[in-house]
Amino acid sequence: MVLLINGVPIEEAPRDIPLFFQQFPHFKEQASSICSTKTQVVGPNGLLYAFQREFAVTHPHDNKISILGTDDVTTGHIVIIRHTGSGATSLCQLDRAVDDCLSTVIHRVQSLSYQFEGRLELHIIGGFADTRRISHQLSVSLMQVLHKQRTDLDLISCCIGELCTLHRNGIPWPIVYGIGINVKTGDIFPAQFTDKGPDLDIRMARTLTGGDNVGMLEVYDCSREELRIGPFSYEPMRAVDIWLQQGDDFLLQSLSSSPEVAPPLFVPNLRTTLRRIKDDPYPSVTLFHNNLPRYYRKDDASGQWVRFHYKHEEPPPSLLPSITSSLSTPPLAAVPQAVMPSWPHIPPTQTYY
Repeated sequence: MVLLINGVPIEEAPRDIPLFFQQFPHFKEQASSICSTKTQVVGPNGLLYAFQREFAVTHPHDNKISILGTDDVTTGHIVIIRHTGSGATSLCQLDRAVDDCLSTVIHRVQSLSYQFEGRLELHIIGGFADTRRISHQLSVSLMQVLHKQRTDLDLISCCIGELCTLHRNGIPWPIVYGIGINVKTGDIFPAQFTDKGPDLDIRMARTLTGGDNVGMLEVYDCSREELRIGPFSYEPMRAVDIWLQQGDDFLLQSLSSSPEVAPPLFVPNLRTTLRRIKDDPYPSVTLFHNNLPRYYRKDDASGQWVRFHYKHEEPPPSLLPSITSSLSTPPLAAVPQAVMPSWPHIPPTQTYY
């Protein structure tokens, strides 16, 4: 099977993105429409946020989730796959293209679309035209992997490279840092998120320490309407104290793929993650007890994810007092989670000149 454009299979995956846009100029109009749309500020109610190398899949009848979203994207790419019949939708943020991971995402959408007539629509957004061409290399490899899939994918939106880039004083900047999709309607829009969910430092630690060996993590079970973080492990950083002693500019230049245009909270969030790695060097022991995920459910009133425990879980003794005191109806126990700050809003008047 192959990538389709306007329902017609393409012979081979593009290797030159500017030439690809010359062959299919309608993508420029669609990208312009996305980039010129006012950025929506999305709160926690109904939101499911996916971090880098995470994916989430749900459907229009989900009682808790109405928007899938991700942000802080520079050289990375956002991939959205939606079935036109069932409305089942997946969203992921990638900084590398891996065949098996994308096959899993596609399979999840197909499994929710059994007995529905329709096709799979594909949207790729992000990956601005950086000077080191990191985004271009990812765009090409991503197209190659998608073109090899056994399922037809109809490419609807392709807002990447120069199509999502503006230039300020000779420096290329991303126009779109974040994207949301309404799973009820299929509408896609630029977005920033005031709440990214729980355990963001743990999730960032997974990608920070693992390098290219870290695959995609599915973070949501739509059948139970539960957020599931882990279980996973990450490599201990023996030099974590040295990293924490470094200045902000050193961390930015060393650990960001695009330090000139990194989100303002990149370094503060990075320091929070490094402290987590220092405090919990072995997460399988201290964070994922009995090798089980950390489970969360949406609170209907606040929209926050609230920690709970199944009966077969055995929290460590240090957690038992707080669990017992906050237990309302067995077997659930609320454990409030700290909310990490999001990327500040840039008004469209600043973004689009």
